[in-house]
Amino acid sequence: MQKIDIKKALAEQAEVVNGRIKAVLEQWTGIPKRLADAIDYVLAAPGKRVRAAIVLWCCRLVAGKENNDALNAAAAIEMVHTYSLVHDDLPAMDDDDFRRGRPSCHKAFDEATAILTGDALLTMAFEVIAANISNAPKAVAMIKVLAEAAGPAGMIAGQVNDLAAQNGSNNSKELHDIHINKTAKMFRASSLLGAIVADADEKQKEILAAFGLTLGLGFQVADDIIDVSSTSQQLGKTAGKDAKQGKLTYPAIFGLEESRKNAQKIAHKAIEMLEPFGDKAAMLKELALALVDRTK
Repeated sequence: MQKIDIKKALAEQAEVVNGRIKAVLEQWTGIPKRLADAIDYVLAAPGKRVRAAIVLWCCRLVAGKENNDALNAAAAIEMVHTYSLVHDDLPAMDDDDFRRGRPSCHKAFDEATAILTGDALLTMAFEVIAANISNAPKAVAMIKVLAEAAGPAGMIAGQVNDLAAQNGSNNSKELHDIHINKTAKMFRASSLLGAIVADADEKQKEILAAFGLTLGLGFQVADDIIDVSSTSQQLGKTAGKDAKQGKLTYPAIFGLEESRKNAQKIAHKAIEMLEPFGDKAAMLKELALALVDRTK
């Protein structure tokens, strides 16, 4: 089997998704210029578009190719993810002046504009699905998946508990729950969105949902690791902030080497979940390994 160049594959998918994001943004009129500029600024930042790639590759895995619905779902999930980054960077949250190698939204504009930009992106994501998915039952199912992952028992719960645990917790179960909610559930949503637009059966959806959740946990463990092992230049944001802020992280509890072992175990667990798909899942399997081996 030909070796997959996962970096090249991700870069190609990012270019496709960026094109779709640009196209869907053209659907809106009447957005105040300053807000429109801020939305363009944060969406144009050089991101890996990992969640979008998962949507597209899960669709391809089940249906044999990506479709128009998958592209719109990929755009929507990147809008939700970007909103979360804009809000995470705010002084009241994780307080970072840089994101993806550029000043954070609240630094490039101001705090109020950053808050409203995040609000706008979250709302726009659901409109993208509602207005562009090919049939209503599929759109409703996708909206439910995305809302549950991003909502008060998902990503927002993870952020609330992450902030509450600063300088006051050393509990590994609490850490696991924060990572599942804050990061892994959005990866699960990415996989499920790809399955839904591909008309996957219930067993396929179940497998891909479990894969996405596990993949997302591995991704966040790797994120914890690179925060203490990479430079700010590599990360495109401030390195070492987790430790300075007393964040509950894998290295803080388990140490760096044990955390690396954990990340690898989680990645291989995710890969094993895809065995029913055989070689067709090669891209997703390679992605699982790449996400825990990355340095940024």
